[in-house]
Amino acid sequence: MFQTSVLASGSKGNSIFIRTESTQLILDAGLSGKKIISLLESIKINPQKLNAVIVSHEHGDHVSGVGILCRRFNIPLYITRLTYSVCCHSIGRLPAGVKYFETGQEFTIGDLIIKAFPSSHDVIDGSNFVMFKEGDKLRKLAIATDLGYSSNLLRHNFKDSSTIILESNHDVQMLLNGPYPPHLKQRIKSRQGHLSNEQAVGVITQVLHPGLKNLILAHLSEKNNLPDLAYKIMSDFLKEVKYELNLLVSSQYEATGLIDV
Repeated sequence: MFQTSVLASGSKGNSIFIRTESTQLILDAGLSGKKIISLLESIKINPQKLNAVIVSHEHGDHVSGVGILCRRFNIPLYITRLTYSVCCHSIGRLPAGVKYFETGQEFTIGDLIIKAFPSSHDVIDGSNFVMFKEGDKLRKLAIATDLGYSSNLLRHNFKDSSTIILESNHDVQMLLNGPYPPHLKQRIKSRQGHLSNEQAVGVITQVLHPGLKNLILAHLSEKNNLPDLAYKIMSDFLKEVKYELNLLVSSQYEATGLIDV
C-alpha cells in the first residue's frame, strides 16, 4: 500500500496525507488541528497512527496547525533548520522533537524514502518533495506547490512519477483583472510566486510518461481561478496528446479520496 490524499489546498490552508502499511505522514499542516483531524476522519484515517509532520516552508497556510498536531499525537516535526528558525515561535513546544532535513538530500521516515529539493517560492528555504516506498521504485509521489516557475531541477525530480500533486494556482486574466493590488499581482506572477494553469500544463508537458497514473491540481486561488477552468485547461492538453489518467482538482474544504500512488 502506498496512498495519498490532499486533505485541503488553497490560500486558507494546505495539508497532504501520505501512508504505507506502516507509516503515516502529514505534509504541511496549514489549518487548525481540529480541522485536519476532521479531514483525516472523513477519509477513515485514525490520526492517532500518525508518525510525523513534514513542513515545506514557513507560511501560515502551511504551518498553523503543526504545533497542535505534534503535541497532541506526540510526533516529531521534520523541517529544514532555516525554516524552523523563522517559524519556531509560532509552532511552540514539540515534545517529540525536531528532525532537520536538507534540501537536495534524501531522508527516511519509516519505510518512506523522501527527497526534498528547493522551491522557487518567496520563503527562506522552501522545499518540494518526491517520495518512494522502500523497495518499490515503480511508484513515485511528486509534490510541488508554491513555486513561481518550472525549473530544470523540478523536471528532473518529477521524472518517472506515478502520481503528481502540482500547483495550478491562477488564471492569468482573472489575476490581472481581479481585486488584488498591483504589488500582489506581480508577486503571484513572479518567479517566486505561483504557477498559473498554463504553467502547470507546461510542467506536465515535460514530465508526461506512460507510467503517470494520477495528477492532482492543487493550491488553486479562490479569487483568481476556478476549479472547472483549471480542470478544463489540463484536460484539454491531455486530450490533445491522447493521454488518459486520473485527473483531480483538490479543494480547500474537503479531502480527495485516498489515491493509490
